[in-house]
Amino acid sequence: MLGEFAIRSRLVEERVAALLEVSRTPVREALVRLLADGLVERGQDGGYYVAQPDLHDLRDLYELRVTLELRGISRALEPAVRGHDPAVLEPLRDQWRALRDDQPEPDPQFVVMDEDFHVTMSRASGNAALTSTLASVNARIRAVRMYDFLTADRITLTILQHLEIVEEVLAGRLEDALTAMRRHVGESMDVVERRAARAITQMALNRGRRHDVDRGSH
Repeated sequence: MLGEFAIRSRLVEERVAALLEVSRTPVREALVRLLADGLVERGQDGGYYVAQPDLHDLRDLYELRVTLELRGISRALEPAVRGHDPAVLEPLRDQWRALRDDQPEPDPQFVVMDEDFHVTMSRASGNAALTSTLASVNARIRAVRMYDFLTADRITLTILQHLEIVEEVLAGRLEDALTAMRRHVGESMDVVERRAARAITQMALNRGRRHDVDRGSH
């Protein structure tokens, strides 16, 4: 994710195992997981290749995401709509308080917990179609969103912002919750876009260096 491997470079099990000083089995398992996460691709030859982060549709999908997230909060402002279900939100609040008190280490897989927070918030609003669509959007941007959780400061801020959002909703301060959600998703998009672009640049540089080495060997 840091761009250490060039775009479209093939990840050969033996070489990766030697580089990491491990056996081929954990490397094979890791490559399968990376494939599922969209961080590597399977070539026609059956090999694994480094995938380029897809930033082309990122802004459009983030715009759709924030629309769904805000609607999940704002619909409760309508007189005919029931408020958010506290039986769903209170355990969610308690879960993120526990994370605040015992913060996990930076890990791209934190994206799964982040997605669960947002989907649960949506589910508490009572519109299953909104929740299903949000889950689908999350799946499409998951590989790129992993760039948001590489440093401790981003984990800390995410936890605090999640707590702010869920506590505002539970308190009935929906306008404040809308402001907090809009800020939270916007900041996340900025970080993801910046870090992914940096990784792409590093991948391109590595590809250029590899090309120069290949030319020099002939």
